[in-house]
Amino acid sequence: MAAGHDLGGRRGGTDLLPQTERVLLKPLHPRDHRQPGALPPGEAFRAGVSPGSLYQFFRNKDEILTALVPRYTERSAAFWGAQLNEEVARLPLDELLDRVIGAMAAFKAERPAFWVLFHGSATSARLAEVAAQVHEGIAEGLCELFRVRAPDLARERLDMLARVCIATTRGLFPLVMAAEPEQRKRLLAELKGVLLGYLGPVLGYGPIPRG
Repeated sequence: MAAGHDLGGRRGGTDLLPQTERVLLKPLHPRDHRQPGALPPGEAFRAGVSPGSLYQFFRNKDEILTALVPRYTERSAAFWGAQLNEEVARLPLDELLDRVIGAMAAFKAERPAFWVLFHGSATSARLAEVAAQVHEGIAEGLCELFRVRAPDLARERLDMLARVCIATTRGLFPLVMAAEPEQRKRLLAELKGVLLGYLGPVLGYGPIPRG
């Protein structure tokens, strides 16, 4: 069926993506920073965003995923491409981690519905597969970033560093996203400290000069 045609009372397709994006990008309520994914399916987000809001645009979850998976992967690729580059790699390690961790926290906090759909309790096998592909891309980007700082390290070692960083961050980020603002800052500082202690002895702490 062509985009924009009626789907049992709902229009489907790319013509509805602008409205859908307004739901997906609706900000968290300042008084409630709980992790949206902790809420049962069907219950409105305490942040004021409900997964059910998307069903005014699409008939079922498959249609939602067909429309949103490409948007998610495009935005994720663009975000990580901006963070994991040579300019960032050459920063002092603490500044590098500040930049990447802070940007990642903001990226997720500004997209609470994406957090639910792709990381919440209702995550499907399809979304898990997409997330795995995204993480592979992040691992590749981290390997290249680490190579700038430690060009003599073997590829296997770079890959291990990247995957440990990803696993550590994934393990802590549900706590980060569930925390109140001040506690979130403290958790991000703890994450930075863990990664700094892990990466510093291998990649160096200072800036990396060119040439």
